[in-house]
Amino acid sequence: MHVAVSAQPPPLERCSTMSSFRWSVLISTLCQAIRYGDLLAVCREANPADAIVQRAVPIGIGMKLLFVQAFCDKHGYPNLACLAVNASGRPGDSYPGNWELDMLAVAAFDWSQAPANLAIYVAEATVKATPTVKCRAREPEVRNAIFEDYKTDRSRYRSFDHDDREEMVNLMMECMPLAQAYQAVMGAKAEQGKSGEV
Repeated sequence: MHVAVSAQPPPLERCSTMSSFRWSVLISTLCQAIRYGDLLAVCREANPADAIVQRAVPIGIGMKLLFVQAFCDKHGYPNLACLAVNASGRPGDSYPGNWELDMLAVAAFDWSQAPANLAIYVAEATVKATPTVKCRAREPEVRNAIFEDYKTDRSRYRSFDHDDREEMVNLMMECMPLAQAYQAVMGAKAEQGKSGEV
């Protein structure tokens, strides 16, 4: 099966079941796959005031796609996360299922009920994810902690690039401890076959 990979999402009118622009950001690629970096660019354009979206880097997209996959699983939808692909034009190595069949299922599915279900799912997930104690991780302190860790063991960061470091900052600002954030980035690098290309 040949899969088209687009640098730009298809025009909204090609995807007849979309009912709102915010929903279309999630499924704007309904007709074709889109690379991680291009998907983030679409999200940044659609959410210019969202600091978290604006800070996002391609190396961290895997965790965000797990949210999409969990939403689809909960509602019995085809795995919409299959539409996001790495630089090779394919999903990461740990993609579950048959990617080509999932692409066909996503394209054939009636997504008209999904926006309402997504709103409820996001609200429920937000409540579950909101810590009872407010995280106070601020960017300058997070960057300083990473730099201090780098100074103690520079070899650990030898393969890190700018996006890797920025994803560590993003994760730590969400209250993830440094060691866990480092492991998450290293896992994402391995998943993407890192090189880290997007």
